[in-house]
Amino acid sequence: MTQNMPLVTVIIACYNHAAYIEQSIASVLAQTYGNIELLVIDDGSTDDSVAVIKRLLASHNFNFVAQANQGLSKTLNEAIARAQGSLIAPFGSDDVMLPDRLRQQVEYLLDKPSVGICAGDIQLIDASGHIVAASSGKRTLFRRLDFADIILDRVPFPPAASMLLRKDALQQAGGFDPTIRLEDLQIWLKITHAGYSIDCLPQVVAQYRIHPSNTFRNHRFMIDNVLRSYALFADHPLYEQARQRFLNSMFLKTAKTDQVLARELLKSIPLSAWSRKTLRGLIHLCLPERR
Repeated sequence: MTQNMPLVTVIIACYNHAAYIEQSIASVLAQTYGNIELLVIDDGSTDDSVAVIKRLLASHNFNFVAQANQGLSKTLNEAIARAQGSLIAPFGSDDVMLPDRLRQQVEYLLDKPSVGICAGDIQLIDASGHIVAASSGKRTLFRRLDFADIILDRVPFPPAASMLLRKDALQQAGGFDPTIRLEDLQIWLKITHAGYSIDCLPQVVAQYRIHPSNTFRNHRFMIDNVLRSYALFADHPLYEQARQRFLNSMFLKTAKTDQVLARELLKSIPLSAWSRKTLRGLIHLCLPERR
């Protein structure tokens, strides 16, 4: 059966995840799906990541490259170019695959050539690997996303730790843009803009690790890179609407946590684009903080 199934290339790019990389690699090696090529790249780690990976390499069969730091997007592009698989699973070096993940996703994609990405649900775990929260409840039903769903943020996004992508779709979309350090959003936009859909299964297929270095915690980083991702499609009719929706959402979020940044964002939102979120954010800015 495995001989007739497509090869899946799993790409793990590691940067200073010595505490987590062994569990991540082990979860790929333990998959019930047998036709896997595993590419592990250390992207200039300054901790013990390389030593941990080399120790695993002594007893397991996977491809390993250690390189000077290039950034995740460039690393992924180079790994995809040498990948032998027709399906690509970029996977976080701090995350964990559940054993049946790839089998479920490959079987789903077999007869659906218009689906560029198959995703699933995730569990959240802490630095020690303990489950810290159940799923949000928004991802428990099957959903299909197109370009408008992604750029307008109107349907819950596919969790990055669960993505399985068609290599053909990645190549047609032009791969990752190394100037944008938010890899997930840009590739969702590029692949759906190319005409593919993203299908999200309700099954939990991976565990996403929450720790202090997660990029979503850095609001300035997120704002800059989301806007850069949207700007790739500045000539699209939905661009300006999407940009203003995002700015309003981030204004409301930062009004509660970072009022300096919130005031900067407010200056970039024209009065004609104000929404209920803008008004709610203004209330947070104007009312004294409760103690």
